[in-house]
Amino acid sequence: MTAQVEATIRALEEDRYTAMNSGNIDAFVALAHPDLAYTHSNAVTDTLDSYREKLRSGYYVYHRIDHPIERILVSGDTAVVVGEMRADITAGGTRKTLANKALAVWVREDDRWLLLAYQPTVLPEPN
Repeated sequence: MTAQVEATIRALEEDRYTAMNSGNIDAFVALAHPDLAYTHSNAVTDTLDSYREKLRSGYYVYHRIDHPIERILVSGDTAVVVGEMRADITAGGTRKTLANKALAVWVREDDRWLLLAYQPTVLPEPN
């Protein structure tokens, strides 16, 4: 059962990042929990509504995203994805390269897995 949940979450993570990278806001929203807490590497936390509006307005534009997954932890109706998010984005008109450790929390409600929270941490620069 856990292997099946892990495969599902892995596929949902791929769908989420594909939606972000392609600008498919509706596809992203369909994967998100209504109470989403989406934190950015600058420590700003968006709700689903505020993040959707930033995507629609072009405040965030994703040019490339790599998201290797280290592991997926499953406990009941909660799955935690531990990995990285490396991306080239435009945020507020400024082009940026991101290198983050990332934690994503998915919850199962009504037989659907939804993204409840996302939290990146900036990786230290290599010496």
